Amino acid sequence: MPTAAKRWLDSQVSLDPIKKQKIAVIGYGIQGRAQASNMKDSGLDVIVGLRKGGKTWKQAESEGHRVMEVSEAAKAADIIHILIPDMEQGDTYKREIKKHVTAGKALSFSHGAAIHCKWIVPPNDADVIMVAPKGPGQRVRELYQEGFGIPSLVAVQQDASGKAWDRVLAMAKGIGSTRPGVLQTTFKEEVETDWFGEQVDLCGGTHALIMNAFETLVEAGYQPEVAYFECLHELKLITDLVQKYGLTGMYNRVSETARYGGLTRGPRVVDKEAKAKMKAVLKEIQSGEFADEWVSKYKKEGKNSFARYMKEIENHQLEKVGKEMRKMMWPNQDPV
Repeated sequence: MPTAAKRWLDSQVSLDPIKKQKIAVIGYGIQGRAQASNMKDSGLDVIVGLRKGGKTWKQAESEGHRVMEVSEAAKAADIIHILIPDMEQGDTYKREIKKHVTAGKALSFSHGAAIHCKWIVPPNDADVIMVAPKGPGQRVRELYQEGFGIPSLVAVQQDASGKAWDRVLAMAKGIGSTRPGVLQTTFKEEVETDWFGEQVDLCGGTHALIMNAFETLVEAGYQPEVAYFECLHELKLITDLVQKYGLTGMYNRVSETARYGGLTRGPRVVDKEAKAKMKAVLKEIQSGEFADEWVSKYKKEGKNSFARYMKEIENHQLEKVGKEMRKMMWPNQDPV
């Protein structure tokens, strides 16, 4: 059995190791915006690196950031924190960043794919570090502003300076993650577990479970609106309980009928056969098969790689019914 992960709390970590260093946050998407803003508010020297004329340039400037082109930001920085999409990192690194990764600098990430899959091969005299918040960028920012934070995983792939751990922990503190606590991991572990969770549970498994449950009720003659409430809408109520209290705590907070039915029927639905398929998906991730497939698909089709799958979901009865149901609860919300 693996040993428990090493953990650091706010009182154990200092910002001092990077207070006099320039941090270039490359990208101003959901995570880039949140992390750059949190680190700036923590008193760190932050530059935002973007494409000149890109849609986020003016936004970053309006929110108080010093903005430079990617190459210029990388040249000026001591720590280059790459937060653009996975599939863009390799080309952007080769084109704009690589020549500026000189001895003593650090390459930093919030997901380990580019390093683990060798889309980026850093020089031996640079630190390679990762701080990976375990939550969406919006919550990274919101919880920081509320005086708390999102937990993060932290890792060091290469410690050329002898101070890589001081750097990554200080960055985690800067975004607010040491307030709840950060856990030690490796680039390999972060990538493989992150992709596995997305595919079999958080995104893929959840969407497939919802759609199959909905179809089962509708095909049995139940009203689709009622099926939507039972199979999708109420799921959040249950996952909120699981997140806050754990599985046992969730079961202690639902009805006795839900408790007995869930405990006895759930394992029949997601059974050993389903677990065997999960293991097969994990092997595809561990072997590099998934990464090779995704890179090949992206090179050929770009962001159209998932268009067909998205269209199938969008045209499903569940989504059409859901748009109408959501108007009842959030009348001013964008339907997409």
